[in-house]
Amino acid sequence: MRALITGITGQDGSYLAELLLEKGYEVFGMVRRSSTETFERIKHTRDKISFVQADLLDQLSLVTIIDEIKPDEVYNLAAQSFVPTSWSQPMLTGEFNALGVTKMLEAIRLVNKKIRFYQASSSEMFGKVREVPQKETTPFYPRSPYGVAKVYGHWITVNYRESYGIHANSGILFNHESPRRGLEFVTRKITDGVARIKRGLADKLALGNLDAKRDWGFAGDYVRAMWMMLQQEKPGDFVISTGQSHSVRDFVTEAFTYVDLDWEKYVTTDPRFMRPAEVDFLVGDSTRARTIMGWEPKHDFKDLVRMMVDADLKRLEERKN
Repeated sequence: MRALITGITGQDGSYLAELLLEKGYEVFGMVRRSSTETFERIKHTRDKISFVQADLLDQLSLVTIIDEIKPDEVYNLAAQSFVPTSWSQPMLTGEFNALGVTKMLEAIRLVNKKIRFYQASSSEMFGKVREVPQKETTPFYPRSPYGVAKVYGHWITVNYRESYGIHANSGILFNHESPRRGLEFVTRKITDGVARIKRGLADKLALGNLDAKRDWGFAGDYVRAMWMMLQQEKPGDFVISTGQSHSVRDFVTEAFTYVDLDWEKYVTTDPRFMRPAEVDFLVGDSTRARTIMGWEPKHDFKDLVRMMVDADLKRLEERKN
């Protein structure tokens, strides 16, 4: 089996590449031409991956690589993935997260409609939630340019599935984290901050809204769901979540408690980190994925937080030595 992964250098791409290599796939990673290389997350598997240059904004480059590689599966994970940045770069976010999806689907339609396609949809599409918990049929109400663009990407995937018979799937993934998460994301900001404070390298951690609630899972569990979707006889949309909601304050408390520190002595709130429009309460109902695919998360909230804290403590220790 041959798989093409866009966004292979990101958190999800790196875990997905590992999974597919373990299953005997020939893995191709799509990367953009850049003056700086960002292969840190896949350095341990880099020699097993074939890299191809293309860009989601360049239709011809997508058609060319699909025609040359002839993949059985395409996983579209590439995106402008940081919600706050979508407010400062809304046009770019729309081009990558909405039109980029269309261009990839169009490349598949033109070259080979039998290719199975995965689109990385997001719980941010629910935004100002209409029901709790959120499931596949919950109406969308995005609260950021990122969420709006993801809604477009989601519905264009549905349209290509229904109009052209493509095995096109959308995974509506709720927040999923790992030690490979970027430092700009609040979960990694917390665990990195905890590690620095514990190591005596910092004495404060500034955060935004501590009351925002999210359904946090482990990225390694979630990429397994991506692969499972493409193995189903019929394509569809699947919410992937733990079904448990925790606040940012809960995450902070668990991380600091794990290293025997009182978070209230170190954490401050900073208005600069508040969103213009907040998404307050996200929690997913993944019954459909569990029933149809048999998917289950293997790691719970405590596992995730402690895994991330341990990794950041280890990273700082290694850097010191």
